[in-house]
Amino acid sequence: MPRPSLFNYAILRVVPAVERGECLNVGVILFCRTRRFLGARVELDTPRLLALWPSADVPVIEAGLELIPRIAAGDGPIGQLSQSERFHWLVVAAQHDDPDVSSPRRAVH
Repeated sequence: MPRPSLFNYAILRVVPAVERGECLNVGVILFCRTRRFLGARVELDTPRLLALWPSADVPVIEAGLELIPRIAAGDGPIGQLSQSERFHWLVVAAQHDDPDVSSPRRAVH
């Protein structure tokens, strides 16, 4: 039986309006250095999102979310970073509050 391994994770959420305290979990990023694993899974519940945020630009949100697993897998320029650097880049980008910054966070407000 393999030994347990420590891992880091980040939950991805769409936050339609911070002042209302509503959020929708849409994915997870998982990083395990000892197993050399970095992966992400996203799934957007569009009807639920639209119930919380009727004016949501769903295609823009989906496009941003679709980048996250691709970057985790090593696609694109950010994908050329080490797994640890990619994990930290994704987590910081997902926490960014500036909608003018080109990052997955644009879709995960």
